[in-house]
Amino acid sequence: MTRTLVATLAGVAAWLVLAPAGPAQPTPLFPGVEYETDIQFTPHGPVAIHVVRGPRPVGLYRLRPVLSNETITGRETVTAMQRRTASQATSVGVNGDLFSFADGRPSGIVLRDGVLANQPNPNRSSAGVGLDGLLDVRRVKFFGMWRGTGQRRVLNRLNKEPARNGTSLFTADWGRRTPSYPDGVAVVLAPAPAATPNVDLTAPVASVVQGGAAPLGADSAVLVARGTAAAILLSEAALGTTLTYRLILSPDWTSVADAIGGGPVLVREGQPVYRSNEAFTTSQIAPRHPRTAVGQRADGSIVLVVVDGRQSGYSVGMTTFEMAQALVRLGAVSGMGLDSGGSSTLAFEGDLLNRPSGGGERPISTALMLQYYGVYAPAPAEPVLSPNGDGHAEEQRLAYKVVRPSTVTITLTAPGGAVAHQETVTRPPGRYEVPFPPPAPAPPTLAAPRQPGPPPEGRWTLSLSSTDDQGLESSTQQRFWVNSTLGFLRVRPARLAVPRRGARVTIAWTQTRGANVRVTVETREGVVVRTVAARRFAAGAASTTWNGRLPNGKLAPGGPYVVRVTATNRLGEVALEGRLAVRRIAPPRR
Repeated sequence: MTRTLVATLAGVAAWLVLAPAGPAQPTPLFPGVEYETDIQFTPHGPVAIHVVRGPRPVGLYRLRPVLSNETITGRETVTAMQRRTASQATSVGVNGDLFSFADGRPSGIVLRDGVLANQPNPNRSSAGVGLDGLLDVRRVKFFGMWRGTGQRRVLNRLNKEPARNGTSLFTADWGRRTPSYPDGVAVVLAPAPAATPNVDLTAPVASVVQGGAAPLGADSAVLVARGTAAAILLSEAALGTTLTYRLILSPDWTSVADAIGGGPVLVREGQPVYRSNEAFTTSQIAPRHPRTAVGQRADGSIVLVVVDGRQSGYSVGMTTFEMAQALVRLGAVSGMGLDSGGSSTLAFEGDLLNRPSGGGERPISTALMLQYYGVYAPAPAEPVLSPNGDGHAEEQRLAYKVVRPSTVTITLTAPGGAVAHQETVTRPPGRYEVPFPPPAPAPPTLAAPRQPGPPPEGRWTLSLSSTDDQGLESSTQQRFWVNSTLGFLRVRPARLAVPRRGARVTIAWTQTRGANVRVTVETREGVVVRTVAARRFAAGAASTTWNGRLPNGKLAPGGPYVVRVTATNRLGEVALEGRLAVRRIAPPRR
């Protein structure tokens, strides 16, 4: 069985698996944003580091938290959050704040579009993103007040169960219903304004519920009090009373639109922070673990960093100070850590990019996403299209996405620079296909419809430019090759039994034109076991053989292998791969 091997980002996760140790070329994710991974060899063992670089989050870009399942409680994976919000933005992101495994509640602040969903942890850092796109890492305190017919009263908590004799405010970010308490009272405020911090909010009392369990809606809020505070709430917040309440952040952060909790602070004024004096245990910050962090460079650009860990032979992880040093090496002048360990995750558009330590992706409470709102074109389904009839990479799939009503111009440019197709359309938000080969020009009246012919071989370019309903312009490109040089790869036998004296497997293929060809036998992880051939082959049927041995003459170990044939000529590079299973045969007993 064979398939065309892609050499670019058809699926970022697959690209990552095959990435060799050492620096890799940055991979564009969407306009202005790149991803790269590296293996750094240290005295403590290898460290796998994943880095996303993006522009200052203004205009078409935002750096903002995403709440799991859109509620404070519960958990969701980063990839699931991205798939859920794909119609709203194109996203690359990392795991967010530390959280409670019991109910998924984040430990610190969640501020989205200026609306407070969860209060900050005053003993740990929070990261706020201003309207100017600048990152502000600091400790933030919360306190609140409410007033009915009496004096000002303390509002202890937001979207968190009230303490005995305490009062909490619940909003729609909590869920559908407030918790119940035998000694509790719930006062439903409707219609209620959004939970904007540091301004007076007023709402009428719509109902009073004994026991504290009350429904929550998008336009309501609920004050829940217990014990002595419940008696005060009953007496000063009767049905029909207009309540005033205030959610106070200190400092006030009036210019901050989005914020997420986490910690500790890692970089301050361009210097790594060794001791943050935040509420973390030594076991959380000192050992080498998987780590996640966000930083900002002096020019306002953003770096998201995830380090894999707890995987001997692949990546041992970092301490928090080592992560701080890594951020500084990446140019960060400010930075903060996020949740670590098995939570450390990096994903793009629903595809996992790193290797979480638990063997799979962990559901978490919040994620920090770098989001893009312009026109986006995913990588072509076939970076190298090979329409030669062998059943592999025969058809191309091209598409683009807009998340706002937009006027889009689509251009397909053929090899040599000729425009093969161009159209301008008005699109509502959604994902749209671009046909390839491009449609043939419209026929004269009454003439039979023209069918598109085979596309010219060489490099094609899909270009998109867009203006959305806010007047924001964006553009993007994707390139791919049409190259039918290779076809009909056959590996015979597909299961090679290797006795002591060795055995042979025949690798055969066809070429439509001459090319420099390299034939390799590799592990499934992409490690080259043997280069079988590296020379020029003429057009026509071609073949070579492998004797089942390594370069040192020893027999190859038993197991699954990949046979890869790569051809390079004026049309670029194209490759096919086939599967091969090797079984070692023990010599007969004498």
